[in-house]
Amino acid sequence: MKVKTLAILLTLACLAACESGDININPSTADNSTDNSVTNSNNTTAAPVVEENPCASYTNSGGAKIQGEFSGANCVYSKNFADAGAKPIVVDLYIPALDNGGVHIFEGGLFIGKDYGTDAELAAAGIAKGGDGPTLDIEAGATIAFSGAKNFMAINRGSKINAIGSAEAPITFTAVKDAVDGEAVAGEVQLWGGIVINGFGVTNKCKYDGERGSTTLTAECHVIAEGSDGENTTHYGGNNDEDSSGKLEYVRVKHTGFEVAPGNELNGISFGAVGSNTVVSYLQVFSTYDDGIEFFGGAVNVDHYVGMYVKDDSIDIDEGYKGTISHALVIQEQYDGNRCIEADGIGSFTKKTDDFINDLVARKLNSRPTIDHLTCIVSPNGAGSESLAADDLNNQGTHDPGAGWRLREGIYPTIKNSLLIASFGDAVDSDNWCIRPDKSQDGEGDNTGSKVNDPTQAAIIAGVEASITDTVIACETPVAKVAVEDLDESLVFASIQDTTDATADLDTDLILLEGVNPIYSLDFADMVIGGVALGAREGVNYVGAVQAADDWTANWVFGLENLWFDATP
Repeated sequence: MKVKTLAILLTLACLAACESGDININPSTADNSTDNSVTNSNNTTAAPVVEENPCASYTNSGGAKIQGEFSGANCVYSKNFADAGAKPIVVDLYIPALDNGGVHIFEGGLFIGKDYGTDAELAAAGIAKGGDGPTLDIEAGATIAFSGAKNFMAINRGSKINAIGSAEAPITFTAVKDAVDGEAVAGEVQLWGGIVINGFGVTNKCKYDGERGSTTLTAECHVIAEGSDGENTTHYGGNNDEDSSGKLEYVRVKHTGFEVAPGNELNGISFGAVGSNTVVSYLQVFSTYDDGIEFFGGAVNVDHYVGMYVKDDSIDIDEGYKGTISHALVIQEQYDGNRCIEADGIGSFTKKTDDFINDLVARKLNSRPTIDHLTCIVSPNGAGSESLAADDLNNQGTHDPGAGWRLREGIYPTIKNSLLIASFGDAVDSDNWCIRPDKSQDGEGDNTGSKVNDPTQAAIIAGVEASITDTVIACETPVAKVAVEDLDESLVFASIQDTTDATADLDTDLILLEGVNPIYSLDFADMVIGGVALGAREGVNYVGAVQAADDWTANWVFGLENLWFDATP
């Protein structure tokens, strides 16, 4: 019979092919039933229906196909799929978007490329820049969820991530409790680790000759990254500020920040010496225990960033970072959140000598970021403040009090066209300052007996290599450690009290934001302080991150509905 002959041929073919390792049928997805129905006049049988497994897969060094298990609408990947302790992926990997709201569930970490801790190891592997290692490609609309709090994702030096979403189909990294169970709430953190991206850029924790832009390394450069603990250790650093770690566009990172080890908490995304040829556009970090995005050296630029409900610093800078952050919207929780920006110039600053500090600054190896069009909505919480009553639990944040921009440890920032608001009709604490540029303080720090030589404040006052200009600051405590009159005359300060609201709805004496949507900046000329419009200023159309005429947050940003400071009646 034809059916019997066909069955024998299929069996022989399978035995030959399966023994060679060329065919890998997932028993959980194969339909092994026999259909004996008559399909045509020749009485031939229909081929068995095989459900296609859409899960990501790769071929390991032994030639075996490693693939996630398709379960319902989701793909499930065991710890052995790509965890650092098992076997990081050393070949290209593609993760598709799944139909019917399917989620890629990782039971372990997701590590792309091996970690190398010496020059010899890097040379032996042929890793010198981004692209030498494997690339992770993620399709627009994909959702990736981690099941364990300690699980995190790392893109090691030489590897790349291309997560290219769209406003209609953003890519989401989150926890199973959020994407699968649907039980995570706003502000819930530490459900998984976060993302670490490591590059070959400059970090002043390494040793160089020459000025920034023409440096040469004088020793090996392998700095241990955040999240490193045992087999999960990764390194960053080098001498290539133009390195590429890939592309992130329309990406959301949610519910992160697990403490891997005491004092070692992961951020939403940690950028370790990531280079300027990496593209980061339209990025959101939502609800994380530690920092939203943190830069350890490097020169990567970030545009259209949203940091929401970050319990520590929404933007953290250190170790000589010199990129540009433009059009950034930061919204802290009503009663939680630390600094909008915490920015340091030199790694391990207080352990350095004055000569060391002065030398790095002279060679422009300190952090020199540019921040343009930033809006910060700061929580009025007063965590740890002595001025709060001991039983005032409703106003206690996770870390330090809610505050604006702390600029310190030899950083030379350029901040412009920005908007900083530190209260919205709620009680504020004396520590809710808006701008704090630090200066030299005698007798502080482990600095071989000398003063802590922090040139940050002096540089900002001088306004040559560092500056804050064309910025509107609405706070009860506008500045700390510096006199208002010493700052640039282009700054605009508004006195904001406990019951003051900065939208167009309640307080006609202070109008900085639209009432229809309280994230929208008004035109600079139409902003009102003390009942008087600011009027036109040459070269300044608006300050802050977003305007109604160009709402780049539309469709893809999560959680902008019913904000705590939305006073719309």
